[in-house]
Amino acid sequence: MIGRLRGVVVERGSDGSCVVDVHGVGYEVFVPLGTLGRLAASPEETTLEIHTLVREDALTLYGFDGSADKLAFRALLGVNSVGPKLALAILGQMNAAALAQTIARKDRKALQAVSGVGKKTAERILLDLENKLDLPPGSPVTSASASAPTPGDAATEVIAALVNLGYKRAIAEGAVARVEGDAREASLEVFLRAALATLSKA
Repeated sequence: MIGRLRGVVVERGSDGSCVVDVHGVGYEVFVPLGTLGRLAASPEETTLEIHTLVREDALTLYGFDGSADKLAFRALLGVNSVGPKLALAILGQMNAAALAQTIARKDRKALQAVSGVGKKTAERILLDLENKLDLPPGSPVTSASASAPTPGDAATEVIAALVNLGYKRAIAEGAVARVEGDAREASLEVFLRAALATLSKA
């Protein structure tokens, strides 16, 4: 099994995939949106923690820029009705620390904001992963009402998602401002993709 890759990212796909060149061998890896936006540009090398999924008809690599996100991905795969695509989408909007906070707050609405996560799936995630993801040391558990963005404000939600993914608020606000006119009416996932695309070019 492949557990880690270190190489140069030579391609990035709109579907969340990238190709990592490791000594002349190109590995196709699917990564969360936030990770895709932060990958080092060629010729700098990047390191990805890899989860290898083997099926009868396919071998698929999923990459993460830290072991915490990799462990969160594996935990999500253990939840009934959550497959790798949905688990990746969840981690594309909140990293492992933010997911742990969401679960600790029992914030079903935050999970339902992810495309493909319905009420029953969100409730199952909250139930199955309770106390299974570590909160960062000293991290306060804020209430869902205090931490959730204003309902319906897509720009606020995308900014919050970018901050959760590790971007500074000023940088996140700038990225959203650049794409807001074109993406405001799009789904939250498309809006986030557009913002991340501008950050990857910066």
